[in-house]
Amino acid sequence: MTYISAQPNLSSSWEDICFPVEPLLLSDLLPDYDIIATDRQKLIVGQLRGGRKTLFGIQSADYTIIPNRAIQEVVDELIPDYQLLIKHTNTGEFSISIILPTSISVGNEQLQRSLTITNSYNGKTPFAIQGQPLTALLDPSTHLGSSVYRNVCQNGLLGWADSFIDLPSYQTWLGHWTKGVQKTPVPKKPAATARPQRPTADIRKLHQSSITIPLFQQQLHELLADHLTTGSTLTASVYDHFQQTIMAGNYENILRDLPLPVQLIKQARERLRLEERLLNLPPSSWLLYNAVNYALFTARSSLTLNDRYRLDERVFHYLAAKAYA
Repeated sequence: MTYISAQPNLSSSWEDICFPVEPLLLSDLLPDYDIIATDRQKLIVGQLRGGRKTLFGIQSADYTIIPNRAIQEVVDELIPDYQLLIKHTNTGEFSISIILPTSISVGNEQLQRSLTITNSYNGKTPFAIQGQPLTALLDPSTHLGSSVYRNVCQNGLLGWADSFIDLPSYQTWLGHWTKGVQKTPVPKKPAATARPQRPTADIRKLHQSSITIPLFQQQLHELLADHLTTGSTLTASVYDHFQQTIMAGNYENILRDLPLPVQLIKQARERLRLEERLLNLPPSSWLLYNAVNYALFTARSSLTLNDRYRLDERVFHYLAAKAYA
């Protein structure tokens, strides 16, 4: 799915994305008209600092906006010490990285644990936590994956392998994936310290149609608190394997075969060469994956943020299949 061409902007301030936003009904704006298109009746209008009012999207009449300010309030209440990195577009899409003080090691690098939250006012990128959309989070057995922040290139990396029980299960799935049969990931076994299952009534309410902001904040608080207790993850072990997988002279072939637009492959190649020089390291699956992530989230493109995350996930699995072959 493509959209208006945009380039993500970087910010470290909530104020850049917590501008006023409100829904306006078409019937209120056009009282003298009979509106036949009943599936799209609510305009999502925001006003950036110093700018004109912007129409970000048109949604169904019962659609509820999740304001970025509501997200900030929960984060500030729950996490006293964090860094903030936001990637946002002028089309009303937001990727919010909450960078935590704790870290993990990948090779000689220290990566900081993080929370990654996506949101949008145009409806193109669904609200998600750690890459899992609200619809998935409605399942009481769902547990959030991980995310980490890599300071070298300001990359936010999501735990794409975390939904698998263990490494052999993931490797088995990769075998099907490379053959084009993308089976559903094996869900994790419930941990002994798993959060209590949410009652079904609350699950039905926690939906972006007619959701109430207090209920949303309550559930967001619970989900984020659950993640803050997460220990080691499967994705971190995959990162370690990436770091040890030196590509020598065949990385050009791998680059050309990546499931990415040609222009993004070109930018990933340039970024890979830069990191080789900066870190004085040979090309590896780890450096290549980070080069792709950097290209995806800095390039001007008609891809939405959601599209970029989906491509990032595909590249992660593609490189894992190569690394474990």
